[in-house]
Amino acid sequence: MVELLDIVMPALLVGLMVASVHTPLGIEVLKRGIIFIDLAIAQIAGLGYIVVETLGRTVYGQQNHVHSDPTGFALGPSLGALSFALIGGLIFRDIEKHFPKQQEAWIGVFFVLSASLSILVLTNNPHGDEELKHLLSGQILFASMSDVILHLPFFIAILVTWMAVPSVRQGVGFYFMFALTITASVQLVGIYVVFASLILPALVTIGKSRRLLWAWLFSGSAIVIGIALSAMLDAPTGPVLVTTYAGLGILGIFSALVGSRFSKGDAGQVDTTKL
Repeated sequence: MVELLDIVMPALLVGLMVASVHTPLGIEVLKRGIIFIDLAIAQIAGLGYIVVETLGRTVYGQQNHVHSDPTGFALGPSLGALSFALIGGLIFRDIEKHFPKQQEAWIGVFFVLSASLSILVLTNNPHGDEELKHLLSGQILFASMSDVILHLPFFIAILVTWMAVPSVRQGVGFYFMFALTITASVQLVGIYVVFASLILPALVTIGKSRRLLWAWLFSGSAIVIGIALSAMLDAPTGPVLVTTYAGLGILGIFSALVGSRFSKGDAGQVDTTKL
C-alpha cells in the first residue's frame, strides 16, 4: 500500500496542479467559442518537441537523447515545443483579428496539419509509435516529485497572474498565457488529458453560480478518481483520466436533464384544490 502511494502521489499532485490552472483557462476558452484551440496548441507544441528531439538525435547520433537527460527535463525539445506553441498562438491571434468567423475552422486545419506533420517527422524513427502514444496519452503515472517541484512554481505563477491580472485574458495576453500553459501540460499529461481537463469542467458547470469553484471540484474529483482507477486496474492513466472526466460529465448532464424533466412536469400539473 505504501509503495502504491509512493507511485501514485506524484501523479496525483501533477494532475491536480495541471487541473487547477486548466479550469479557469477552459472557462475562458468556452466563452470565446474556440473549443479546439487547446487541441491545436497542444498538437503544435507536440510537433515542436518532436522536431527538435528528432534533430537532436540526428545531429548527435543518440538513440534517444531526451531520456538520457538526468534531470528528466529535456531542455532542447521543451524549448522547441514552447516556440512552436507561441508561434501558433500568435497565428491564431491574427486570425481572430482579421477572420473571426473563420477562426474555429482554421484552428481545426492547424490541428490536423500539425498532427500529420508529427507522423511524417517520426516516419523513420524506430520508436515513433511509442513517442506518438506518449504525446497523446501522456505518462502521468511515471511523474516524479522532481516533476512536481520543477513545474509547481510555474503553474502557481500562471494561476496567480490569470486570477489577479484580468487584463492578461485579453488580446495577445490570452494566447501567450495559453501557449505557455499548454506547452508544460502536454509534456506532463498528454494531449487527450489537456483537452478533457480544459473543456469538460467548463462545459459541465455552465450556468452555475460560483462556476469556477464547481469546475475546480469537478476537475479535482476526476483526477483523484481517474488516477485511483488507473492504479487499481493497471490501465493507461491518460485514457482512464479522459474516460473519468467524460463519464462524470455525462453523468452530470444526465442528472441535470432528469431534474429538468421533473421540474417541468411539476410545473405543468394543475392544483385542483384551487379550482
